[in-house]
Amino acid sequence: MTADPIAGTVVAITGASSGIGEATARLLAARGAKLVLGARRTDRLGRIAAELVSAGSSVVAMTVDVTRQADLEALVDTATSEFGVLVSNAGISKIGPLSDGDVDGWSAMIDVNLRGVLHGIAAAAPVFRRQGHGHFVTTVSTAGLKVVPDMGVYAGTKNAVRTIMETLRQESTDGVIRTTSLSPGFVRTELDSSIDDPVLRAQIRSNMDEFGLPPEAVARAVAFAIEQPHDVEIGEIVIRPTVQS
Repeated sequence: MTADPIAGTVVAITGASSGIGEATARLLAARGAKLVLGARRTDRLGRIAAELVSAGSSVVAMTVDVTRQADLEALVDTATSEFGVLVSNAGISKIGPLSDGDVDGWSAMIDVNLRGVLHGIAAAAPVFRRQGHGHFVTTVSTAGLKVVPDMGVYAGTKNAVRTIMETLRQESTDGVIRTTSLSPGFVRTELDSSIDDPVLRAQIRSNMDEFGLPPEAVARAVAFAIEQPHDVEIGEIVIRPTVQS
C-alpha cells in the first residue's frame, strides 16, 4: 500500500478551535500529520487537542492571536521540526454598510484577516527558505470574488490577501515555497458570531444553515492541496455550495 503523502507532515493551523480550522485539524490528524494548533479560545482548542492525542495523533495546542506577531513566531518555532505547512485560517466578519462608519470593526478585520496572514508569512517564510521547502495554505473567501453590499471592507481584506498570496507565488518560482489560496463560499461555521448587526447576523446564519457546506468539505480541499508532490502547486481553490449564486 502506498504511504499517505500527508503522514508525518508538520502542519500549523491558526483559527483551529472551530469551523474549517477544527475540521482541517481532525482530517489531517486522521491522515497522520503532526499538528501545531493555534487559536484564541484555548479552552476549546485544548479539548480538541486532547481528543486527538487520545486517538494517537501528535498534536500541540497553543494560544495564538494572529494580530500579535510574537504569537505567530511562537507557533512557527514550535513547528520547526521539519515544518511543512502553515494553514492561515483565522478570520472575522464585521460586516455592515459602509455608511455605518464602523471604524473599530474595519480595523479588527484588517488586523485579523490581513495582518494575521502577513504575520504568518513573516514568521514562516524564513524557516521555509532555510529548510528548502514549505507551503502556505490561506483561507480567503468568495466574498472577494463577488462583491455585494455590506461586505465591502471584509471583501477588501480578503482581496488584499488574494493579491499578497499571488505576489508570494510569483516571488517563489524557485520551487521552495508553495502557495494555495482557498476561497470558500457559505460554510456552516461560527463566522457569523462576529457580526454585530442582529439582522445581518440572522441573515448570514440562515444562509449557512440552509445551504452552507459542512466545514469538512473545505478541509478535504486543504488536504488535496497539501498532498500533492512538492513540484505541483494548487494555487487557487474556489469551493462553494452548488446553489450559491
